[in-house]
Amino acid sequence: MQVNIQYSYLVDSIHFLSSMNLKGKQSIHRTRFIKLLSEKLKQVSEEELQLIKEFAGIDANGDPNKKDDGSFAIEDVPEFKKQQGEYLSEYYVIEGGDAHGMLKTLKGIIENFDKEVSGKEADAFEHLFTAFENSQEKGGEESC
Repeated sequence: MQVNIQYSYLVDSIHFLSSMNLKGKQSIHRTRFIKLLSEKLKQVSEEELQLIKEFAGIDANGDPNKKDDGSFAIEDVPEFKKQQGEYLSEYYVIEGGDAHGMLKTLKGIIENFDKEVSGKEADAFEHLFTAFENSQEKGGEESC
């Protein structure tokens, strides 16, 4: 089984999953999954900061240059937005091996979720539902 989570949905997916009331194995597997997403989010945040530094330059402390209003002093905003968008459109791939049981449990949790959601929570749910729904197709082809 393989699940693909888009970088731009990492934060909202973590918040959505954290808000669920689960017990036993479901809670344990959800916690493991959130830990994986959180570790990837840390990496993505660090890499996005590197991108910001490339486009804003750095000050004497090695931090990105900022404008008087506190925003980053990005020199070529359209190109930065393009590269940032491309980067955040990439996917974190979680697959098989030790993660197989966890992914199978999470798939059941997401497929059986029946509470009302809206806004970012609804977007995160839709992204996770689609990611796990698509994992089923791949799961039939793999021998996990």
